[in-house]
Amino acid sequence: MAGLTALKVKTAKAGRHGDGAGLYLLVSETGARSWVLRVQVGGKRRDIGLGALSDATLEEARDKARDLRKAARAGLDPIAMRDKAKLTIPTFKVAAEACHGARKAGWKMRHADAFLSTLKLHVFPKIGSLRVDSIDEKDIVAVLSPLWREKPAAARKLRQRIGTVLDFAKGSGWRSMGAPRDGLRPLLSKQDRPGNFASMPYSEVPVFMTELIDKTDTAGRLALQFTMLTAARSGEVRSAMWSHVDLDARTWTRPASLMKNGQEHVITLSPTAIAVLGRAKKIRTTLADASIFPGSGGRMLSDMSISKAMRDAGRSETVHGFRSSFRTWAAEQMPTMPEAVCEAALAHVVPDQVVRAYQRAKFVEMRRKLLDAWGDFCTGHSNVLSLVG
Repeated sequence: MAGLTALKVKTAKAGRHGDGAGLYLLVSETGARSWVLRVQVGGKRRDIGLGALSDATLEEARDKARDLRKAARAGLDPIAMRDKAKLTIPTFKVAAEACHGARKAGWKMRHADAFLSTLKLHVFPKIGSLRVDSIDEKDIVAVLSPLWREKPAAARKLRQRIGTVLDFAKGSGWRSMGAPRDGLRPLLSKQDRPGNFASMPYSEVPVFMTELIDKTDTAGRLALQFTMLTAARSGEVRSAMWSHVDLDARTWTRPASLMKNGQEHVITLSPTAIAVLGRAKKIRTTLADASIFPGSGGRMLSDMSISKAMRDAGRSETVHGFRSSFRTWAAEQMPTMPEAVCEAALAHVVPDQVVRAYQRAKFVEMRRKLLDAWGDFCTGHSNVLSLVG
């Protein structure tokens, strides 16, 4: 028979007061009251705190004690059961923000920014308010379906980021399982195989470059020319700072934080590329501006600003496609140039370990010869074939 009543709980003096079946009310000398359950766990007697009186009434303490005794008899850990019951399960939005905060130090800045911004745009409005332990396949499909066919690459990244949050939630004890993966496949249609970036035939590059040079200089047009001449990715060019350039050495050092492969890369600058930098200095909005190709208001130049220079010229190719134009030109017009040198010029990681070890010298002088020849070709200043060898 229970030994406590609501009145006894309220008026009990300092000491330990039994309710029966191992449940006790502890009253301190100061009058503070709390619950404790004495139970056998693995053959040993354990006292398990159930919280203060303000956290649980007598009936609630009895319910908690009953559940934990059942867990102990079943061979489970009643302390783990108690702690799990205390755990507050966050919403997907809160879990995503916690995941971002915990992991962003190990990510590149642009990835960390994109991780949260894409979730805010596409995920939070639909499932952000749901408890993270309740998210299942149908919820994820509801987020991905509008993008799955229209923007397949973006949808795949979004699926990956949702999975990262749900895996983090499992590790945090908020879910019993990680992100559902196999269960998504039957619910999503097959995506079209992605194609290559549309590239301009390298034979048309000199005429296009001449057209750009003849037009009024803008940050977008100059950035496009610099992108073409260095065979760089547009994001690397848009992020380029004057502090990255050594005009005397004719080099542009791209920090690891800007590189897709996460490795610092030094690229040689042809005389033609140096000339573009000289023209870029003339359109700087302020002498204190550290960005080579600044956007409006001193912000980083947008990708659309470079693409606009292509559209204004009536071209349908992509800016990224100039890397392919350069690589095809190098293969066909510089046949004696080692393939590893051409790949190094594109900052590609060579998969062959032996070649990669040999590549530690970075082939700087050979790459300088290659990019100088490309710069001359782009502006039609020389017979490229005479430079081979």
